[in-house]
Amino acid sequence: MIATIAFYLFASLTVLSALLVIFARNPVHSVLWLIVAFFNAAGLMLLLGAEFIAILLILVYVGAVAVLFLFIVMMLDIDFAKLRSGFTANLPFGLLIALVLLAEIVIAVTASRSGPIIGDKPVDTAQPNIIAFGDLLFSRYLVPFELSGLILLVAMIGAIVLTHRSRGDARGQNIHRQVNRDPEEAIRLTQPESGKGVEL
Repeated sequence: MIATIAFYLFASLTVLSALLVIFARNPVHSVLWLIVAFFNAAGLMLLLGAEFIAILLILVYVGAVAVLFLFIVMMLDIDFAKLRSGFTANLPFGLLIALVLLAEIVIAVTASRSGPIIGDKPVDTAQPNIIAFGDLLFSRYLVPFELSGLILLVAMIGAIVLTHRSRGDARGQNIHRQVNRDPEEAIRLTQPESGKGVEL
C-alpha cells in the first residue's frame, strides 16, 4: 500500500515538474523544475529496485548536467521575447515529435505485455543489482570501461590545453623578474601637496 502511494506520488510529481519545465517562462525556473523531475525519477527507480540508476540520476544528472545547464542559462543574456516567438513558430514540429514519442511508448508497453522481452535467462534476484552490475563491469566489460575513462581523460586534457593556450594579447606574469627586482626601485615615497595628484 505504501509503495503504491509512493509510486503515484513520485509519478505525478515527475509529470507535473516535466510540464513545468516546458511551460515555465523563466529558463532558470525550467532548469530548477528539471532538477525536481530528476529527483522524482530517482525515487521511481528506487521503487523498482534499481538503486544504481537512482544514484546515477542524482549524481550525474542533478549534480552535473542540470547544474551545468543552470550556470549556462544564468550566464547567457537570453531574450525572453525571442524565445516565446520561437516557441510558437516551432509548435507544429514539437507536436509531431511528441506524437512520435507517444507512439513509441505505446508500442513499448504493448510489446512488453505480449511476452518475454529478450532471451529466456532468469534474473538472479538474490543478488543486489549494484553487485551484479559491478561484477559485469569489472569482469566482462573491464576493457571498454577503462577505454571510456581514457577517452574522458583525453577530452579533459584537450579542453584544458585549448582554454590555456598562449595568446599574443594576454600579459603573463614574469615571476623571475618580480623576485629579482630591486626593492628601492619598486617603492617610491612621495608627499604630494594638498589638492595635487601624484606624478607618475
